[in-house]
Amino acid sequence: MKLTEVIRIAWEAILKNKVRSFLTTLGIIIGVAAVIIMVAISAGTEATISEQITSLGSNLLFVQSSFSRAGPPGMGRSSGGLVYDDAAAIQEGVSGVKAVIVEQQATATIKAGSVTLENITVLGSTTEFPSVRDMDVAQGRYFNETENERKQKVAVLGSTLATELFGDANPIGQVITAETTKLTVIGVMAEKGTVGDVDYDSRLYVPIQVVFQKFTPSMFARIMGDSVRLLYVEMEDDANLEEVTTQIELLLAKRHDVSLDSLDFSVTSQQDIISTQESTTAAFRSLLAWVAGVSLIVGGIGIMNIMLVSVTERTREIGIRQAIGATPDDIRMQFLAEALLLSIVGGLIGMGAGMGGAILYGFLSDMRTVIVPGSILLAFGSAAIVGAFFGFYPANKAAQLDPIEALRYE
Repeated sequence: MKLTEVIRIAWEAILKNKVRSFLTTLGIIIGVAAVIIMVAISAGTEATISEQITSLGSNLLFVQSSFSRAGPPGMGRSSGGLVYDDAAAIQEGVSGVKAVIVEQQATATIKAGSVTLENITVLGSTTEFPSVRDMDVAQGRYFNETENERKQKVAVLGSTLATELFGDANPIGQVITAETTKLTVIGVMAEKGTVGDVDYDSRLYVPIQVVFQKFTPSMFARIMGDSVRLLYVEMEDDANLEEVTTQIELLLAKRHDVSLDSLDFSVTSQQDIISTQESTTAAFRSLLAWVAGVSLIVGGIGIMNIMLVSVTERTREIGIRQAIGATPDDIRMQFLAEALLLSIVGGLIGMGAGMGGAILYGFLSDMRTVIVPGSILLAFGSAAIVGAFFGFYPANKAAQLDPIEALRYE
C-alpha cells in the first residue's frame, strides 16, 4: 500500500472522532508547549544574568578579598585581604592593565533642603569608575584625582536620586548633607537602571577617600592601609587573560606576604562568573525539560490507550480488510500511521502554543524569555518518537488479529 494512501486512510479515521482525537492529543500538546516555555524561561534567565555581568564593564577582572580578620566595630581589618594601595600597585606593576578602580560602600541619610532620604547607598570610587564600569555622566562632571586625594567634599548623583532630591531643578552646585558631611554636587550620572539587585540610579557617588574618612573610618588605616573588598581591573584589549591573572596573583602575594597556595584574595574574570551561572541555569533547564517531558509520556500513554480502544472497536473492519487482501504489515502500518498523526498534529499545535505562551509570559511577567530553536525541534521530535513508541503495540496487536475471528466479532 502506498504511503499516501496509508496517511489518507489514517487521517479519515482520526476525523471520524474529532473530539476524542483532540482530547487524545492534549497530553502531547501540553508536553510540547511546556518544554518550549520552560526552556525559554531558563534561557531568558541565563541571558539576563550574562548581560548583567557584561554591563558591569568590558574585559574585566575581579580581585576580591577572600577573608578579613574582623576586629571590634570601626577598627577595620587586622590582617589579610585587600587594601586601597593594592590598586595602584596593580596599575603600575602589571602589564596589560588599562585601569584599576576601587569601590567602597556605605549607607547614609541624605538631605537636600526639605527632602530627606534614608538608607541611600554611598559609593566611594576612584576617578576611572565611569569608563571602567561603562557609565556616563549626563550633567556636570565626575570628580578628578586631585579631588579624591585631597578628600574634597564633592558628589555625583544617580539620575533617580537627583530627581528625588531636586525634582526638575538643576542640582549642579547644590549642597547636600550625607549624615553630617556636607557635599557639593558636581554631576549627575546618566540613567543606568537596575543590574541584578543593584539600582545604580539611586546611588550617591563620592571620592573613595571621603568614604574612608567620613563613612568607614579605620583607626589602623595609617598603618595597615584602608581595607577594601573588591578591585576592578580593566585589561587592555590585546592582553592575555591568564598572564595578567598570574601577574596579579604574584604581585599581591608578595605584597601580602602569603604563598600562592594560601592567597587571601581571589581573581576571577567575567567569563568565569558567566560560565558558573550558565552551568547552574543549564542544570535547572534540564530539570525543567525532564519535568515537562513527563507530560509527553503521559500523552503517549493516552495515545496507546485510545488506539487499543480503536482496535477493539474496529475489529470487524480489520477482518474485512484482511479478507480482501490486506497483509498484517498493511494493518500495522495503518494503525501506526494513526498514532503518528495524532502525535505529530499534537506536536504542531504544542509548538504554536509553546512559542505563543513563552512570548506572552515574557510580556506579562518581569522575567525575560528567549525561545530556543533547539527546544522546539527537541519537543516536536520527542512527540513523534512518543507517538511511534506508544502506537506500535496497538498497531501490532491489530496486525496479529485472526481474520476469521475478526469477521465473527460483534
